[in-house]
Amino acid sequence: MPDDPSIHRRRSIRLPGYDYTQPGAYSVTIDTHRHRNLFGKITNGEMRLNEWGKIAHAEWLKTAVVRPEITLDEFKIMPNHMHGIIMIMDVDFVGARRRRAPTTAEQFGRPVSGSIPTIIRAYKSAVTYCINRTRRTTGAPLWQRNYYEHVIRNEHDLSRIREYIRNNPMRWELDMGNGGDPTGM
Repeated sequence: MPDDPSIHRRRSIRLPGYDYTQPGAYSVTIDTHRHRNLFGKITNGEMRLNEWGKIAHAEWLKTAVVRPEITLDEFKIMPNHMHGIIMIMDVDFVGARRRRAPTTAEQFGRPVSGSIPTIIRAYKSAVTYCINRTRRTTGAPLWQRNYYEHVIRNEHDLSRIREYIRNNPMRWELDMGNGGDPTGM
């Protein structure tokens, strides 16, 4: 059943008018569907990836392989979410600048090539496909519908976010919202 805009009001978390294809650093957090612990478990402050966590990890690394305009920075797959920093570079393709419209706006259902929303959509889709194939559950939801993003504006912001991501497993036991499936599968 399609969403009825009079009932379902999806609020955009994007900065109005911001071009999410422009070079820069972006921090993203993607939560699993219903915050279930699907990717492994934290043991002694260290993340132990299970089979599905290894898939999420491998697909994140592939993101930079298939998109030469991005570089991946600090990232961490957690039991029920993932954090990552994506750097969109201003690269040349065969001597020409990457073409993009500075006012290009991502609209629901209309992906913009090379944009953060499109990169995240592709990552979520690839992980979902691979995991659903292993668990034989075609079409089962794996991720929450949206994700959190933050435009990293300076070196201090970048350092702070890197440290947060690095230390995330050590803070797991302190986080009251880390519920979900305690089996890690």
